[in-house]
Amino acid sequence: MQLENVKTLSKDNLKQKVRKNQKKKSTKVRFYHSFLTIVLILCVFQIGYSALLNISKIVIYQSKIIKSRQLLADAQKRNKTLKKEVENFNSMEKVESIARNNLKMAAKNEVLVIINEPEQEKAAPETFKEKLVCYFEQNIASKFNLNENNLISN
Repeated sequence: MQLENVKTLSKDNLKQKVRKNQKKKSTKVRFYHSFLTIVLILCVFQIGYSALLNISKIVIYQSKIIKSRQLLADAQKRNKTLKKEVENFNSMEKVESIARNNLKMAAKNEVLVIINEPEQEKAAPETFKEKLVCYFEQNIASKFNLNENNLISN
């Protein structure tokens, strides 16, 4: 009987050992799975972050491309107008009209007549200081000018 008891004890011990080994293995597997899960989550976050950065860069570069195309179109239009102006300045009539109108020049045997337009009247003084200066010019300063003219003529 002792042998049978020893066998049963050893079976119980064996079961406990197997359970302990299974628990160790299951904890190792759980740790391994949780570690892989954390690594995968970090990878997903990294991929998402880089995707967002790339999308924002694409949007910025697209807006720069659009702006540069607009600048190119504007520059081409300006270039065309400048080329037309250069062609116009190459003709003698255009140079002559610029000389007559802007530089007040005349050709041989011509007399240049310049008609000056009268100055526009000044607006009424608005501030107290402007009114005071205007009153002084009209009333007091004019009397001094008359007195000086009278003294010079006498």
